[in-house]
Order: sequence, then C-alpha cells, then structure tokens
Amino acid sequence: MGARVAVAGASGYAGGELLRLLAGHPDLEIGPVAAHGSAGMSVTALHPQLSGHPSLHDQVFAPTDPELLADAELLFTALPHGESAQLAAALPAHIKIIDLGADFRLEDAEAWARYYPAPYAGRWTYGLPELPGARDQITASTTVAAPGCYATACILALAPLLAANLVEPSDVVIVAASGTSGAGRSLRPDLLGSEVMGSMSAYQVGGTHRHTPEIEQTIYPERSVVPRSGQVRISFTPTLAPMARGILATCTARLASADAAAQLRDTLAAAYRGEPFVHVLAEGRWPGTGATLGSNAAHLQVAADTHVGRAIVICALDNLGKGAAGQAIQIANLMLGLPETAGLTAHGVTP
Repeated sequence: MGARVAVAGASGYAGGELLRLLAGHPDLEIGPVAAHGSAGMSVTALHPQLSGHPSLHDQVFAPTDPELLADAELLFTALPHGESAQLAAALPAHIKIIDLGADFRLEDAEAWARYYPAPYAGRWTYGLPELPGARDQITASTTVAAPGCYATACILALAPLLAANLVEPSDVVIVAASGTSGAGRSLRPDLLGSEVMGSMSAYQVGGTHRHTPEIEQTIYPERSVVPRSGQVRISFTPTLAPMARGILATCTARLASADAAAQLRDTLAAAYRGEPFVHVLAEGRWPGTGATLGSNAAHLQVAADTHVGRAIVICALDNLGKGAAGQAIQIANLMLGLPETAGLTAHGVTP
C-alpha cells in the first residue's frame, strides 16, 4: 500500500478529478473523502466516472471533520476560498497539506483584502514545479499552495521571457479563455448550457479577476513586489468559452529591445527543456485546448509581432489537469518523495 491521502471538497469538479487521478495512482491510497454539503451521498452517484473502483465504489462522502481527515499522511483541500485556512488551523501540524484554493497563494495582505472577503491567512510555498528552484522548495515543505488555473498558464507562458529581460514587465496584456468547469459546480444561471453553448463572453473585466495579483507576484519574482513598487503590471481579461474544460491564454508583452524578438523561442524552449509536462511546440504549430484535455500537460508557442514590438505567447492546458488536480498530484509526488510523473500523463484525449 502507498501513502494514505485524504480529499476535502471532493464533490466539486477539481475534487472529482483528484479522485480520478488518485484511483489510478500506483503509489497512493485513497483515505477519507469529505464533502460537507454532500455528506452521506455516494461518491459514485456524484462522480459516475469513478464507478467500479474498489476504493470508491461503495464509499460515501464524509463530513469535513478535522479528526477524520487527520487519518492521512497528506490532505488535498479543494474547498471554496476562505475555507481551507479554517480547516488547516484545526489539523495536526504533521499532516502535509496541498491547497487547491487561493487561501495561501498571495504574499501581500492588502492584495488579498482587495479580492477576497475572508481574513488573510498568510502564504505557503507556491507549488508551480517548473519555476526555478520551486522543486526543492516544494519537496522541503509540509504545506503548499497549488497555483490557480489561469495563473499557471500565464506564468508558464511569460516567466522565462521576463527572467531573460526580453520583455517589459510593466506592459503585459493577457486575454484567456476558460471552460465552464473553472467556475465550479455551483448552480448559476449564466453557466446553464443554453446560456453557454454557441457563445463566448468576457467577465470580471478591468483587473478585477482574483488571479491578477497571483500572476503579478509570481511571473517575475526578481521584481514582483506589486502593489508596492508598481514594476510588474498586467491587464488580464478572462473569457468564458463554450466547452467544459480547458484554458487558452494569449499573453503579450512589449519587447525590451529590437534584438529580443530573435531570442524568444530559444529562451522559452531552454526554460522547459526536459520538463515532463510543459512542451514548446514545433514552429508553426499553435496550442489548442483539445490536445491537453485530460492530461497534466501545458502546450506553448511564441512569436514576435514586430509590427507593434510585442511578444505573443500562447498557452493551452486543462484547467482541471495542470490547472488544478493534475498539478496537485505532481506537487504531492514531490512532497512524498515519489517520481514526479507518477499517476500522471502528458498526453491528451482529443478528439
């Protein structure tokens, strides 16, 4: 038997994807599965894709009880923003925790207060393994904040170019499309099939999306001290696409010099050479969400628009995979000393 893990918030889309990945993981054992609002309900009634798995076939969701969840070596929390911090405070210190929510992502208390109603709970190790030095930090940590889905796509796209001083950190524009599962499983009129099918729409326009400060603080660590210095600035516009899952982020930034355009592709490729899940596509091929569906992969491509002096990086990923549950499994593998790729795939399921 492998390490015993628990999931809090297992009734949501990210929680269900976590259970699916855990069900096929060779080195992890599924322990308590909690979902407070669905306590007593059959796991497979809510997640029929898990039918037949011996650990879940007859299991019911438990209440979100700290004593019950403490019966695990590692806990995944896939809870609404503000709830993970309360649960973590009630758990023994020896339990490793990976939070898929936003509670512990932000380093700036003022930024947190502008975007979230709950009290600021501090910052945990930021769990994006592909960032320089991040693997060592994750491996040494007992508590890790998994990045947001939009943030993962945007940071992977632009961080290497900013670190190489090829683009200006003060002029970054991002327009990203997400599938409806990114909004969670709660019933909302604007997420009804008849509202979404055949239509795209923008939302939280004007810098109001909660991933904005997360991207700004992480995308360029050497100078990311927003909002205090104002050196890193992004304009982020999210859009809702008529698909269940996936993110396509179009990230642009002003080129730092006339010579920068020729260095973009080599710099991006060098940053992710040898990475198991982040792939810079061959020249002329552009990322699409279908190719990453069901995987922990992120696909990237870059070009220079010399007409206006801007770099353009496109990133596609599965918002429930590399953007949430897959990334959390990748983090857990590092924290538990397992092969980083265990239980994960970089191959999508298109069509």
